[in-house]
Amino acid sequence: MAFFICFLTGHLKSFLIITLITFIHELGHLSAAFYYKWNIEKVLLLPFGALSIFKEDINRPLKEEFIILILGPLFQIVFVNLYLHFNYSENIEEINNMLLIFNLLPIFPLDGSKLINIILNKVTSFKKSHVLTLYLSFIFIFIIVFKTNFNLVVFITLVFTFFKVMEEYIKRHQIFNRFLLERYMGKYKFKKEIIINNINDMKRDHRHLFREKNTYITEKEKLKKRFDFK
Repeated sequence: MAFFICFLTGHLKSFLIITLITFIHELGHLSAAFYYKWNIEKVLLLPFGALSIFKEDINRPLKEEFIILILGPLFQIVFVNLYLHFNYSENIEEINNMLLIFNLLPIFPLDGSKLINIILNKVTSFKKSHVLTLYLSFIFIFIIVFKTNFNLVVFITLVFTFFKVMEEYIKRHQIFNRFLLERYMGKYKFKKEIIINNINDMKRDHRHLFREKNTYITEKEKLKKRFDFK
């Protein structure tokens, strides 16, 4: 559909450039995902690019998630700069810069929001990181709505991202429970250990001891009480 609209409106060349850059970008994400043996569910084609969706544990290492994330923009930058070195085009440079800047906005599910979420997970709990990332997404969507002139592509993109953020926000408790259930059922080996009082304070890439009265209990014991496994 987008192809025919661009063809009829005389923007076919720009569409093909965006498609090629998007392909290279997603190739970066997917190559790292293959290396770390992540399960790739699907790749969605969107008005502003594409979105790789992984069917993977939330508790995979943050290092893996960061490398998968960063290789998308890195592949894109290297490819476009090599192309421009041999065949400079101001149009391609502008399109590439626009795609890079937009994709690095802290709006879920763009790469910028994933980067913010990884940084937050390094300093605070999974639950708080997830919610703060979504709040920041809402803020930036509204800023763009009130600060930019109407544009059909921008409008479609903002509607899509708004509903994706809303969907994620509605499912936040379900996602947190999935995070906890993975920790109870899985066999993760984390080097860092911290002592906490509340399940809501559990962090990624850490194992936990829970302080209860005058003693400590393990993460497995605490989660068993929550899920009431017999």
